[in-house]
Amino acid sequence: MIESASRDKAVPCYRPPYEDLYIYYMEGCVPEQVLADAPTFIGTWEEDGFSFVFFSAAAEAAITVLLHAYPHLSLIDRFQMPYDDWQGGRVAAFRAGCFHVKPPWETDPAATAFAPKIVGEIPLWLDPGVVFGTGTHPTTRDCLAALEILYREADIDTVLDLGTGTGILAVAAAGLGSARVLAVDFNRLAVKTAQHNIQLNGFANQVLPVHGRAEDLVACPAELLMANVHFEVMKTLLTSSGFQDKRHWILSGLLRSEAREAESLLNRGGGRILKRWTRDNIWYTYLGHNAGHRSASK
Repeated sequence: MIESASRDKAVPCYRPPYEDLYIYYMEGCVPEQVLADAPTFIGTWEEDGFSFVFFSAAAEAAITVLLHAYPHLSLIDRFQMPYDDWQGGRVAAFRAGCFHVKPPWETDPAATAFAPKIVGEIPLWLDPGVVFGTGTHPTTRDCLAALEILYREADIDTVLDLGTGTGILAVAAAGLGSARVLAVDFNRLAVKTAQHNIQLNGFANQVLPVHGRAEDLVACPAELLMANVHFEVMKTLLTSSGFQDKRHWILSGLLRSEAREAESLLNRGGGRILKRWTRDNIWYTYLGHNAGHRSASK
């Protein structure tokens, strides 16, 4: 049943978003620790042997030193763009069902938290940093809707969030009352961002951000599994015993052709889809449970 979790009042970071981002696209994995002391360094996004290195101001000197110290790295390109352009639009507050999601810079600096405006509303801070995901993507909204439906019918104490990104779904689960949430991402910058949002919302005692592979951590005990990951990873999850051990699941980020294959894998594994969401006939999200477990629906 939905029950907003108690939490310490979080004191948000009242800085505005970055005005401009200076992004250096490199081949190779950048040892982030060598840039940690640079005052304008934001973080590094690594994927498939390539790195995006983010600064809040031009950092030509730091990049030159980095390339000289690590010859295996090569600079492919550099970009400068407004922060809002990187995020695909202005990061702004929005409501999704019972959730009111708000960036921490849209508040009165004298406040220590923002209170719900509607009975039953759950307020959440979200600072996406430079990680993709302001919370407004259709798959995120559908996952929030699935969480709200599930928690109205079931008490969920433990959650495993695979591909947590900014941590918004993990924080939402804690806001709904879950006592233990493991938020997993293979990208270190995502884990760092999720940790920041967990702290902003006062859920450091309930939500643990972890750097790791979804495939390696799917067996962690939990009543609810949430996964919004690449489909190749999703296929591995759906055929694992760790996934089949979970009572409830929310799966998202699936394109139409991927959704058909996912449904086939779920049917073969004894999974039952309770509700589907389709946006623009492109994005698919599923709420369901596994055979042998009691359905959350009544």
